[in-house]
Amino acid sequence: MTQPYVKQNIANGISTIEFFHPAHNSLPGDILQKLVDEINSAGANDAVKVIVLKSGGDRTFCAGASFKELININDAETGRIFFSGFANVINAMRKCPKFIIGRIQGKTVGGGVGVASATDFCMASKFAAIKLSELNVGIGPFVVGPAVERKLGLSGMSQIAIDADSFYDAEWARQKGLYAQVFESTEALDEAITAMAEKLCTYNPEAMKEMKNVFWQGTENWDDLLAERAAISGRLVLSEFTKETLKKFK
Repeated sequence: MTQPYVKQNIANGISTIEFFHPAHNSLPGDILQKLVDEINSAGANDAVKVIVLKSGGDRTFCAGASFKELININDAETGRIFFSGFANVINAMRKCPKFIIGRIQGKTVGGGVGVASATDFCMASKFAAIKLSELNVGIGPFVVGPAVERKLGLSGMSQIAIDADSFYDAEWARQKGLYAQVFESTEALDEAITAMAEKLCTYNPEAMKEMKNVFWQGTENWDDLLAERAAISGRLVLSEFTKETLKKFK
Protein backbone atom coordinates (compact mmCIF):
# COMPACT_ATOMS: atom_id res chain seq x y z
CA MET A 1 0.00 0.00 0.00
CA THR A 2 1.36 3.43 -0.93
CA GLN A 3 2.11 5.67 2.03
CA PRO A 4 0.28 8.99 2.48
CA TYR A 5 2.25 12.04 1.41
CA VAL A 6 2.24 15.75 0.65
CA LYS A 7 4.93 16.91 -1.77
CA GLN A 8 5.79 20.14 -3.51
CA ASN A 9 7.66 20.51 -6.79
CA ILE A 10 8.74 23.92 -8.11
CA ALA A 11 9.66 24.39 -11.76
CA ASN A 12 9.62 27.50 -13.97
CA GLY A 13 7.69 29.56 -11.43
CA ILE A 14 4.99 26.91 -10.91
CA SER A 15 4.65 25.20 -7.53
CA THR A 16 2.78 21.90 -7.79
CA ILE A 17 1.52 20.74 -4.39
CA GLU A 18 0.24 17.15 -4.41
CA PHE A 19 -1.37 15.19 -1.59
CA PHE A 20 -2.25 11.51 -1.41
CA HIS A 21 -3.80 9.02 0.98
CA PRO A 22 -4.56 5.38 0.09
CA ALA A 23 -8.08 5.71 1.60
CA HIS A 24 -9.48 7.62 -1.41
CA ASN A 25 -7.40 10.67 -0.52
CA SER A 26 -9.26 11.17 2.76
CA LEU A 27 -7.14 13.47 4.89
CA PRO A 28 -6.08 12.86 8.50
CA GLY A 29 -4.82 15.72 10.66
CA ASP A 30 -1.10 15.27 9.98
CA ILE A 31 -1.59 15.38 6.20
CA LEU A 32 -3.80 18.49 6.51
CA GLN A 33 -1.07 20.20 8.54
CA LYS A 34 1.55 19.29 5.92
CA LEU A 35 -0.71 20.82 3.26
CA VAL A 36 -0.90 24.05 5.29
CA ASP A 37 2.91 24.08 5.60
CA GLU A 38 3.48 23.56 1.86
CA ILE A 39 0.91 26.22 0.87
CA ASN A 40 2.51 28.71 3.28
CA SER A 41 5.97 27.83 1.98
CA ALA A 42 4.93 28.34 -1.67
CA GLY A 43 3.19 31.59 -0.77
CA ALA A 44 6.36 32.97 0.81
CA ASN A 45 8.71 31.78 -1.96
CA ASP A 46 9.60 34.52 -4.47
CA ALA A 47 10.50 31.86 -7.06
CA VAL A 48 6.83 30.78 -7.11
CA LYS A 49 4.45 32.73 -9.34
CA VAL A 50 1.45 30.38 -9.25
CA ILE A 51 0.40 27.23 -7.36
CA VAL A 52 -1.29 24.10 -8.73
CA LEU A 53 -3.04 22.01 -6.07
CA LYS A 54 -3.70 18.38 -6.98
CA SER A 55 -4.07 14.92 -5.50
CA GLY A 56 -2.57 11.58 -6.46
CA GLY A 57 -4.56 8.75 -8.03
CA ASP A 58 -7.11 8.71 -10.82
CA ARG A 59 -10.73 8.93 -9.83
CA THR A 60 -10.98 10.60 -6.39
CA PHE A 61 -9.70 14.10 -5.73
CA CYS A 62 -10.45 13.97 -2.00
CA ALA A 63 -12.87 11.92 0.09
CA GLY A 64 -12.87 14.51 2.87
CA ALA A 65 -11.92 13.96 6.49
CA SER A 66 -10.40 10.73 7.76
CA PHE A 67 -13.18 8.48 9.08
CA LYS A 68 -10.65 6.53 11.11
CA GLU A 69 -9.83 9.67 13.09
CA LEU A 70 -13.46 10.82 13.20
CA ILE A 71 -14.63 7.57 14.81
CA ASN A 72 -12.06 7.90 17.60
CA ILE A 73 -13.07 11.40 18.80
CA ASN A 74 -14.25 11.22 22.42
CA ASP A 75 -14.19 14.81 23.66
CA ALA A 76 -15.13 18.24 22.33
CA GLU A 77 -11.57 19.64 22.28
CA THR A 78 -10.26 16.70 20.21
CA GLY A 79 -13.26 17.22 17.93
CA ARG A 80 -12.52 20.92 17.55
CA ILE A 81 -8.87 20.22 16.69
CA PHE A 82 -9.89 17.53 14.20
CA PHE A 83 -12.32 19.81 12.35
CA SER A 84 -9.84 22.69 12.48
CA GLY A 85 -7.67 20.69 10.05
CA PHE A 86 -9.69 21.64 6.97
CA ALA A 87 -10.28 25.14 8.39
CA ASN A 88 -6.51 25.67 8.53
CA VAL A 89 -6.06 24.51 4.92
CA ILE A 90 -8.84 26.77 3.65
CA ASN A 91 -7.44 29.75 5.56
CA ALA A 92 -3.91 29.08 4.29
CA MET A 93 -5.26 29.04 0.72
CA ARG A 94 -7.25 32.23 1.36
CA LYS A 95 -4.24 34.12 2.74
CA CYS A 96 -1.71 32.81 0.23
CA PRO A 97 -0.65 35.77 -1.98
CA LYS A 98 -0.39 33.56 -5.09
CA PHE A 99 -3.24 32.31 -7.27
CA ILE A 100 -4.02 28.66 -6.59
CA ILE A 101 -5.26 26.56 -9.53
CA GLY A 102 -7.25 23.50 -8.46
CA ARG A 103 -6.91 20.25 -10.42
CA ILE A 104 -10.00 18.17 -9.62
CA GLN A 105 -9.56 14.91 -11.53
CA GLY A 106 -12.26 12.87 -9.79
CA LYS A 107 -15.00 12.71 -7.18
CA THR A 108 -14.69 14.99 -4.20
CA VAL A 109 -16.60 14.76 -0.93
CA GLY A 110 -17.09 16.88 2.19
CA GLY A 111 -13.86 18.62 3.13
CA GLY A 112 -12.57 17.98 -0.39
CA VAL A 113 -15.34 20.20 -1.78
CA GLY A 114 -14.17 22.87 0.65
CA VAL A 115 -10.59 22.62 -0.62
CA ALA A 116 -11.75 22.80 -4.26
CA SER A 117 -13.88 25.84 -3.37
CA ALA A 118 -10.92 27.61 -1.76
CA THR A 119 -8.86 27.51 -4.97
CA ASP A 120 -8.82 30.68 -7.07
CA PHE A 121 -9.36 28.98 -10.42
CA CYS A 122 -10.68 25.44 -10.40
CA MET A 123 -10.46 23.08 -13.38
CA ALA A 124 -11.97 19.60 -13.43
CA SER A 125 -12.49 16.44 -15.41
CA LYS A 126 -16.01 15.23 -16.20
CA PHE A 127 -15.52 12.61 -13.45
CA ALA A 128 -15.28 15.32 -10.75
CA ALA A 129 -18.73 14.97 -9.16
CA ILE A 130 -19.16 16.61 -5.74
CA LYS A 131 -21.03 15.65 -2.57
CA LEU A 132 -21.42 17.24 0.87
CA SER A 133 -22.06 14.09 2.89
CA GLU A 134 -21.68 15.48 6.42
CA LEU A 135 -25.38 15.38 7.30
CA ASN A 136 -25.26 11.63 6.58
CA VAL A 137 -23.16 11.06 9.69
CA GLY A 138 -25.04 13.47 11.95
CA ILE A 139 -22.90 16.57 11.54
CA GLY A 140 -23.00 19.27 8.85
CA PRO A 141 -20.62 21.01 6.44
CA PHE A 142 -19.97 23.78 8.94
CA VAL A 143 -16.24 24.32 8.42
CA VAL A 144 -16.25 24.10 4.61
CA GLY A 145 -19.62 25.85 4.30
CA PRO A 146 -18.29 29.43 3.94
CA ALA A 147 -15.85 28.42 1.18
CA VAL A 148 -18.47 26.34 -0.67
CA GLU A 149 -21.11 29.06 -0.32
CA ARG A 150 -18.65 31.65 -1.66
CA LYS A 151 -18.43 29.65 -4.92
CA LEU A 152 -21.85 27.98 -5.26
CA GLY A 153 -23.98 30.66 -3.59
CA LEU A 154 -26.21 29.94 -0.60
CA SER A 155 -28.77 28.19 -2.80
CA GLY A 156 -26.29 25.75 -4.37
CA MET A 157 -24.51 25.06 -1.09
CA SER A 158 -27.81 24.47 0.73
CA GLN A 159 -28.97 22.10 -1.99
CA ILE A 160 -25.98 19.77 -1.80
CA ALA A 161 -25.72 20.08 2.01
CA ILE A 162 -29.34 18.95 2.49
CA ASP A 163 -29.24 16.33 -0.29
CA ALA A 164 -26.30 14.73 1.49
CA ASP A 165 -26.61 11.33 -0.21
CA SER A 166 -26.29 12.54 -3.79
CA PHE A 167 -23.36 13.28 -6.04
CA TYR A 168 -23.82 16.34 -8.24
CA ASP A 169 -22.00 16.03 -11.54
CA ALA A 170 -19.13 18.19 -12.75
CA GLU A 171 -21.33 20.09 -15.19
CA TRP A 172 -23.67 21.11 -12.35
CA ALA A 173 -20.64 22.33 -10.39
CA ARG A 174 -19.44 24.28 -13.43
CA GLN A 175 -22.82 25.95 -13.95
CA LYS A 176 -22.88 26.96 -10.28
CA GLY A 177 -19.40 28.50 -10.51
CA LEU A 178 -17.21 26.02 -8.65
CA TYR A 179 -15.42 24.81 -11.78
CA ALA A 180 -14.22 27.26 -14.41
CA GLN A 181 -13.86 24.52 -16.99
CA VAL A 182 -14.65 20.80 -17.28
CA PHE A 183 -12.66 18.45 -19.53
CA GLU A 184 -13.43 15.08 -21.14
CA SER A 185 -10.24 13.44 -19.88
CA THR A 186 -7.54 13.86 -17.27
CA GLU A 187 -5.02 14.34 -20.08
CA ALA A 188 -6.99 17.29 -21.49
CA LEU A 189 -7.37 18.68 -17.95
CA ASP A 190 -3.61 18.51 -17.33
CA GLU A 191 -2.79 20.16 -20.66
CA ALA A 192 -5.16 23.04 -19.89
CA ILE A 193 -3.79 23.47 -16.35
CA THR A 194 -0.21 23.59 -17.62
CA ALA A 195 -1.18 26.20 -20.24
CA MET A 196 -3.04 28.30 -17.64
CA ALA A 197 -0.22 28.10 -15.08
CA GLU A 198 2.41 29.02 -17.70
CA LYS A 199 0.31 31.97 -18.84
CA LEU A 200 -0.10 33.24 -15.26
CA CYS A 201 3.69 33.10 -14.81
CA THR A 202 4.00 35.83 -17.45
CA TYR A 203 1.74 38.25 -15.57
CA ASN A 204 2.72 40.85 -12.97
CA PRO A 205 2.95 39.07 -9.57
CA GLU A 206 2.02 42.30 -7.77
CA ALA A 207 -1.14 42.67 -9.87
CA MET A 208 -2.12 39.05 -9.16
CA LYS A 209 -1.53 39.52 -5.43
CA GLU A 210 -3.74 42.64 -5.38
CA MET A 211 -6.41 40.84 -7.43
CA LYS A 212 -6.41 37.96 -4.97
CA ASN A 213 -6.90 40.41 -2.09
CA VAL A 214 -9.90 41.86 -3.91
CA PHE A 215 -11.40 38.44 -4.71
CA TRP A 216 -11.25 37.42 -1.03
CA GLN A 217 -12.59 40.70 0.41
CA GLY A 218 -15.20 40.10 3.08
CA THR A 219 -13.53 36.92 4.38
CA GLU A 220 -11.21 38.65 6.85
CA ASN A 221 -13.14 37.12 9.77
CA TRP A 222 -12.67 33.54 8.59
CA ASP A 223 -9.96 32.68 11.13
CA ASP A 224 -12.58 33.19 13.85
CA LEU A 225 -15.57 32.02 11.81
CA LEU A 226 -14.06 28.68 10.80
CA ALA A 227 -12.80 28.11 14.37
CA GLU A 228 -16.37 28.62 15.61
CA ARG A 229 -17.66 26.24 12.94
CA ALA A 230 -15.05 23.62 13.93
CA ALA A 231 -16.30 23.83 17.51
CA ILE A 232 -19.89 23.16 16.33
CA SER A 233 -18.80 20.04 14.43
CA GLY A 234 -16.63 18.98 17.37
CA ARG A 235 -19.68 19.15 19.63
CA LEU A 236 -22.03 17.38 17.22
CA VAL A 237 -19.64 14.49 16.60
CA LEU A 238 -20.04 13.57 20.29
CA SER A 239 -23.85 13.34 20.05
CA GLU A 240 -25.48 9.95 20.53
CA PHE A 241 -26.92 10.16 17.02
CA THR A 242 -23.52 10.65 15.40
CA LYS A 243 -21.77 8.09 17.61
CA GLU A 244 -24.36 5.47 16.64
CA THR A 245 -24.14 6.40 12.95
CA LEU A 246 -20.34 6.21 12.97
CA LYS A 247 -20.42 2.68 14.42
CA LYS A 248 -21.76 1.51 11.05
CA PHE A 249 -18.50 2.62 9.44
CA LYS A 250 -16.24 0.69 11.82
